[in-house]
Amino acid sequence: MSLDEVQDVRTPDADPSDISKSRGGWAALRPLLLRMHFYAGLLIAPLLFLASATGLLYAASWQAEKIAYSDELTVARVGESVLPLSAQVEAAKGAAPEGSVVSVWPAPDAEATTRVIMESEGLPEGETLTVFVDPYTAEVRGQIETVGDALPLRAWLSEFHSNLQLGEFGRNYSELAASWMWVVALGGLALWIGRRRKRKSLGAPPSGSWGMVLPDRKATGRRRTLSWHGVVGLWSVAGLVVLSATGLTWSKYAGENIGELQDSLGGATPAVSAKLNPGAESGADEHAGHTMPEGTQMPAPVPTADVGIDRAVDAARDAGVTEAIRVTLPAKGKGYVIKEADKQVPVHFDAVAVDPADGRVMDELRFADYPLLAKMTRFGIDLHMGQTFGLANQIALAALAVAVMFLVFWGYRMWWLRRPTKDRKLSVGRAQPRGAWRKLPATTLLPLAAVTAVVGWFIPLLGISLAVFLVVDVLLGFVAGRRAKDAARAASAA
Repeated sequence: MSLDEVQDVRTPDADPSDISKSRGGWAALRPLLLRMHFYAGLLIAPLLFLASATGLLYAASWQAEKIAYSDELTVARVGESVLPLSAQVEAAKGAAPEGSVVSVWPAPDAEATTRVIMESEGLPEGETLTVFVDPYTAEVRGQIETVGDALPLRAWLSEFHSNLQLGEFGRNYSELAASWMWVVALGGLALWIGRRRKRKSLGAPPSGSWGMVLPDRKATGRRRTLSWHGVVGLWSVAGLVVLSATGLTWSKYAGENIGELQDSLGGATPAVSAKLNPGAESGADEHAGHTMPEGTQMPAPVPTADVGIDRAVDAARDAGVTEAIRVTLPAKGKGYVIKEADKQVPVHFDAVAVDPADGRVMDELRFADYPLLAKMTRFGIDLHMGQTFGLANQIALAALAVAVMFLVFWGYRMWWLRRPTKDRKLSVGRAQPRGAWRKLPATTLLPLAAVTAVVGWFIPLLGISLAVFLVVDVLLGFVAGRRAKDAARAASAA
């Protein structure tokens, strides 16, 4: 949510002498929330709109990818039986002899192709060459430079959403948007609920039993805009908080703090161990690792014995790793790593490590054994990316993105409708008068200040931008005060 319920204030900054010290609770907190919601919405709303627009494009990229790369992703005809993975890998090597195979993703369903992932010289950092092979005929359907599991279209849109294609500097935009989204959303929720309480306390006519969750169709002008803004924000707030929290896990500054906190609480994501036993590496020399006469250490040779990818996958399947598997080939001192990558509910993330010498399962890792925080992080990230519930998840993300864009539009519209219409000069609506924090009792103000400081430290861009807002606001207040004094002196002199 961005701009929400902002009172139609036409008065100058509040005089502290006129503020009742006896006021407390919601009546004292509401003006502070109004002022914060106003300025946060006014200044951060463009970033929220931009993040939502790029997020909408990313949500649609999953389906667009299937259409744009249908030739590579699907087979021409479903056959009766699939060829061994080794034969498919050999076909990929023949199509891209300059590449070095690092992993293989067997076809996840009957109509899909197998992906053979290769490292190749000349590719940008972080990119690999993916060769798509028909599992029934070993026909190479195409080869594309990819980033992780994303093909070029989705990879570009993902980068556009996260940093606007501006590199590390651009990441500040998305982190700033994610840092403020939950603040503005929860603040708007409190204001929308508090508005109903205020109407009851003032004896205002009720807007109906559904007035809080459905827009008021009888309202006109700014009140109608406010109704739509509040209701859509109410329905969106849970999703926006989740998007904000999960988005921060990827951020540069807050993400580091979240990672450290998660690790300290024992919630780090575990990994299967694929390290071969020292002195028993596949095909290793019996003297590997022994000390030479000169006192130097003899390097361990690269394993040579290999049961092959087919036997390794068979061993993994026998161990229960069966859904949408991804195979990482042995590296120096390590065996095969075979993981499940089925992110749709119910998820499948079990993994095993297989010894290339004899096909023995060396280590197992079950998703059920993940720490709770690691599970929550995994679910949250996949929800944010639109994978957990497939197409339904992507539609929900698109709806949230559209909702935020409308919320921003309605917020700015209310700001415009609140402008003084009798003034000849161009102007816009004013914020809640200054001095709102002085209305808070010490028992509320001190804990609120402490929480704000802790949150600002934990989410640095939120804390820095909030400090900038406060400094600018103080300066504007100082300038306004000086102008008022000068005007009073001029009036008295006249």
